[in-house]
Amino acid sequence: MQKPPQAVDFALKETSPNIGAGQVGGDKLSCTYDLVEQMQYLYVRVVKAKDLPGKDVTGGCDPYVEVKLGNYKGVTKHFEKKSNPEWNQVFAFSKDRIQASVLEVVVKDKDVVVDDLIGKVMFDLNEIPRRVPPDSPLAPQWYRLEDRKGNKAKGELMLAVWMGTQADEAFPDAWHSDAASVGPDGVANIRSKVYLSPKLWYVRVNVIEAQDLVPNDKSRFPEVYVKAVLGNQALRTRISPSKTINPMWNEDLMFVVSEPFEEPLVLTVDDRVGSNKDETLGKCVIPLQIVQRRLDHKPVNSRWYNLEKHVIVDGEKKETKFASRIHLRICLEGGYHVLDESTHYSSDLRPTAKQLWKPSIGILELGILSAHGLMPMKNKDGRGTTDAYCVAKYGQKWIRTRTIVDNFMPRWNEQYTWEVFDPCTVITVGVFDNGHIQGGSGKDARIGKVRIRLSTLEADRVYTHSYPLLVLHPSGVKKTGEVQLAVRFTCSTLINMLHMYSHPLLPKMHYIHPLSVIQLDSLRHQAMQIVSMRLSRAEPPLRKEVVEYMLDVDSHMWSMRRSKANFFRIMGVLSGLIAVGKWFDQICNWRNPLTTILIHILFIILVLYPELILPTVFLYLFLIGIWNFRWRPRHPPHMDTRLSHADAAHPDELDEEFDTFPTSRPSDIVRMRYDRIRSIAGRVQTVIGDLATQGERFQSLLSWRDPRATTLFVTFCLIAAIALYVTPFQVVALLLGLYVLRHPRFRHKLPSVPLNFFRRLPARSDSML
Repeated sequence: MQKPPQAVDFALKETSPNIGAGQVGGDKLSCTYDLVEQMQYLYVRVVKAKDLPGKDVTGGCDPYVEVKLGNYKGVTKHFEKKSNPEWNQVFAFSKDRIQASVLEVVVKDKDVVVDDLIGKVMFDLNEIPRRVPPDSPLAPQWYRLEDRKGNKAKGELMLAVWMGTQADEAFPDAWHSDAASVGPDGVANIRSKVYLSPKLWYVRVNVIEAQDLVPNDKSRFPEVYVKAVLGNQALRTRISPSKTINPMWNEDLMFVVSEPFEEPLVLTVDDRVGSNKDETLGKCVIPLQIVQRRLDHKPVNSRWYNLEKHVIVDGEKKETKFASRIHLRICLEGGYHVLDESTHYSSDLRPTAKQLWKPSIGILELGILSAHGLMPMKNKDGRGTTDAYCVAKYGQKWIRTRTIVDNFMPRWNEQYTWEVFDPCTVITVGVFDNGHIQGGSGKDARIGKVRIRLSTLEADRVYTHSYPLLVLHPSGVKKTGEVQLAVRFTCSTLINMLHMYSHPLLPKMHYIHPLSVIQLDSLRHQAMQIVSMRLSRAEPPLRKEVVEYMLDVDSHMWSMRRSKANFFRIMGVLSGLIAVGKWFDQICNWRNPLTTILIHILFIILVLYPELILPTVFLYLFLIGIWNFRWRPRHPPHMDTRLSHADAAHPDELDEEFDTFPTSRPSDIVRMRYDRIRSIAGRVQTVIGDLATQGERFQSLLSWRDPRATTLFVTFCLIAAIALYVTPFQVVALLLGLYVLRHPRFRHKLPSVPLNFFRRLPARSDSML
């Protein structure tokens, strides 16, 4: 099924920016910082002053420094009554915007009315030295202050002044002339920063049994369950089937937790006394620092924990220990990978425990160059404005570029590096508008995002493209601009990387002790919440709305659009099979007599030799029928409540089933049911998307979308063709049959090499909005 190409405006464009990569010669900067365009800056480091004269009536001085270059003016903080102040602040002036020939560094005394001049130092811009990393930083020097007339004044100022680029170590923390309009309080919110996601663990709590419980009402059978709370996560077991004071459960509860383990696990044993009434029979608090860490599937030792009960005496809570105990098996699971992002766009697949990590297979370098054509995201002084910054996430490392203030064509030119442990991962780059400066709304608005799957990149090639930033609004899809990126994936050992294609995508534990889809979904949601909370507490914070957009929190919500898209993806995959069916139909209908005669000859040859295929099939069906005779049903079929799920239906589900159409129920019930349908439909949509992904992986075997995977497959096809040519077909069929029918002893719980290879192939899901 041929679909029309997308609008040129929404397409990817190849660019050729002026970057160091691929150039012959150039300066030393090109070796380490070569995926971005060089931006020249004039740096001024104001270190300290000494022997400043007192200008006040009291004889003291409140000094600060003003760094002036044409219209741009940077100011240090001021000190009260200090003649030897230390500032150690760096100012960076973009060379593109310099319109003056002289740099003035002025020391002033802060006053209520007019600030007094203490002295100044002047520099001619033509005389300022250039620094190229990895040279050491320029040493600051003492300069004598001069008065207005150029005569020597009292006091000295320690400075370093040099020309450099954004590769300079001083760059991230410098005051920038680009952001001159941002007040000193807002500067922290616009700097570039690197963040680390918290290290996440799964906690498995196996609730086995309790002993010697003391219910308040001894005349009834206790209906006991266990509630476990960890941070803002709460889970509970079912009510114990053995309604005694020694109940048994043997249920697993799973939580997500991050290091350092600040909050303990709190377990309470509750008795269901009435329809909405529970009584706590005991409580136990377990700090996670003492919990055993498990790296594989070996069983964990179980332990008995004492339960404590709070009794209220004269209005005061008193803790009493008594003989009730609970039997638990608790461990921190180090063998799983804790998913904190949408599975289709995972940037990391390693297990939690560092001991299980394999060596890295390469380096990913990302140059965030610029954006252009950005839309105004907010209003300031009656006109549209945008303060754009980028966030990139890969593995545990998040980066944030500096914010370029009030600019629809920002140039960041910042470069970042990540270690790569698996090529079948995705880096996500998002562009946002900073809503926390210049009286913003307090929310960082989405401008758009880009995903790049590493396995689709050739090794050591620099990819420079302008990516359209597309955001879906209630009114439809809108292009909010374009972001220009340079990406390079360098592979350290090709053999190791090719070997990765035979490994399972996730760590072993996911296959040996798999978690259910619903469990994984809920755990992923918890992990996202933990990451979001932790990063929003950093300084400057990476806000909740930014983290959730980057992690695709809402990717599993129902959407008619996504469902239609997934349906047509499946149709696109099936179009090949449909074409073969049509061709076969033409053969049957003798549309082309010559082709049909050739097919008949081929068919007769195939039938003449394998004589026993059909008799064996029919004999086998006969034997199965005879074998199943003993278990033939003795009663006529009847309604199966378990099959219909009628015995476990919720009253509200039954009420919905008997409701009229259109509904006669109040709006709040309809809203609840609608939300439930949306959640179900969201899962269906995910399944349809997964089916489409599998089909697209087949297509990508020979499409060179992942150059390494296609190379491996094509090579395998050549070897297989030669091997099958020289090997009799009967031998191949016998070996294949024996392999498929092999004894369970010779089977492995991990997926096979072909299956691992197939799961690593890229699909078109990366290109979906």
